[in-house]
Amino acid sequence: MKNLMKVTFAALFAAFFFSGTIVSAQTTKEEYLSKWENSKQFTLDVLAKMPDSGMDYKTDPGAMSFKEQIHHIASSIVGISKGYLKGAENTPTLDLATATREQLAAYVAEAYDYGSASIKALSPAEEAQKMDVFGNQVSIRQVEALLMDHGTHHRGSAIAYLRAVGVEPPAFVGF
Repeated sequence: MKNLMKVTFAALFAAFFFSGTIVSAQTTKEEYLSKWENSKQFTLDVLAKMPDSGMDYKTDPGAMSFKEQIHHIASSIVGISKGYLKGAENTPTLDLATATREQLAAYVAEAYDYGSASIKALSPAEEAQKMDVFGNQVSIRQVEALLMDHGTHHRGSAIAYLRAVGVEPPAFVGF
């Protein structure tokens, strides 16, 4: 009897949980884009906190440097937006080897704006389309979520770099 109750509860919970996710997206496009703008500002705030002496800091010789982490966030937004979100042909670029902090910050802002423009241009029907991405059949909406997750991952690494060089990171802003 106890097992039957557990199974019944689990089934009801799953039905309740999945019924909402099947019918609608987790957020609206406007909510997503608002979070996207917060992500852009948070990334710029993290970049601004690192002293010049820490821009080339690496946690390990095989790891990306702090500035490479930040650049990777931006360049991935550009590449994925162009390749999978039907982004415009004219993309922002930056030669990281010769870039100043100000140029890197401008590139990050341009990359987020490019990603935003790409996402805004997609219709709901286009966002629902499935495509092969890195060997997976996913919707364009899932690619949008991947972009957010990817940026969060690498920004988190950059925050760890700030702490490693003794810098207090900027406060997190969730909404």
